[in-house]
Amino acid sequence: MCPGKEKGLSIALKDLAKNHVHRLRPYIPGKPIEILERQLGVKNALKFASNENPLGPSPLALKALRESNHLLNRYPDSSSYFLREKLAERFGFPMGQFIVGNGTTQLIELICHVFLGPGDEAVIADPSFLMYPICIELMGAKAVMVPLKDYRHDLPAMAKALSPRTKIVFICNPNNPSGTIVTKPEVREFFSKVPEHVVVVFDEAYHEYVEHKEYPDAMEYLREGRLVIVLRTFSKVYALAGLRVGYGVASEEMISLLNAVSIPFTATCLGQVAALASLNDEKQIARSLKVNSEGMQFLSDKFSRMGLGIVESYANFMAVDLKTDARELSAELERKALIIRAVGLGLPASFARITVGTQRENERLVEGLKEVLRGKKRKKEERRVR
Repeated sequence: MCPGKEKGLSIALKDLAKNHVHRLRPYIPGKPIEILERQLGVKNALKFASNENPLGPSPLALKALRESNHLLNRYPDSSSYFLREKLAERFGFPMGQFIVGNGTTQLIELICHVFLGPGDEAVIADPSFLMYPICIELMGAKAVMVPLKDYRHDLPAMAKALSPRTKIVFICNPNNPSGTIVTKPEVREFFSKVPEHVVVVFDEAYHEYVEHKEYPDAMEYLREGRLVIVLRTFSKVYALAGLRVGYGVASEEMISLLNAVSIPFTATCLGQVAALASLNDEKQIARSLKVNSEGMQFLSDKFSRMGLGIVESYANFMAVDLKTDARELSAELERKALIIRAVGLGLPASFARITVGTQRENERLVEGLKEVLRGKKRKKEERRVR
């Protein structure tokens, strides 16, 4: 029994919550393999919904994890000293300019905690990573949504959306869920219009996958002394999504502010050792990039031949126009033990986001998709005959 009712209280729990909490829309993750197999009774399900690395972690990371089990009864190093030391060595910044968190999602929340409150605004592309508006609105601030143009960030329109109330701009590059990028010239032009009171956050979760000569390395803007924060993660190309390790690079003053609002022990001991080991395995990164590049080409060719629309992507996923209701098609694919992402992304109703898998996985997805589309076409023809 609810304690309040037991004592005869008439307080409604929703009335105790902050007003802006009622406006929040929860994040909808990709369906886990285990859930699908249990719900539908299927086996050997494949997941193409969450932009995970199909190769799995580096052998060096797995070895480090096995050798670190003795740490589990101890709290982790809250400062992530050794990981920050390695990152500082890798990128050429002092250790004090790095922060490590429970994935970049936690770091996005910290940034919003530091800079946003009621009456403030943050400018974001629409659609982009769903945690931006959630974290912005969690602080009682306003998320100013600027529609994508040709599935890309419309930086001129985002610059026009800036106001005296703007505290943050989030630029997801490559963008999730479209996979598109903004280029060096476009960012330079954007910076010429950004007031000095605006923090520009570059979310580069997929930057390792990009092969484009005009793709900007946002750390260069930090070296120029601009008011920027660069976010990167070990969840994607390093394949440590289950351990939740992300990091941010900014000025030491900025990092100090972020640390001030962070709870302790956010990056686990196992996450830290696995991330540290992963940084030493360049061969694993090369393998991951090769599998992704070949898989992206394979899927693009197959989808094009099937008459589907494709948004050119520079990440490890692509936005695909399935030319039919994506939710219905996704549900039919799930009955074939294939999971794609067709909900909660902000894309048109006929679009799904599909992650690149291994060659075997990609082939199975293509065959399943062909079967489902043939079935839909056959049913449509049967209805027309009637």
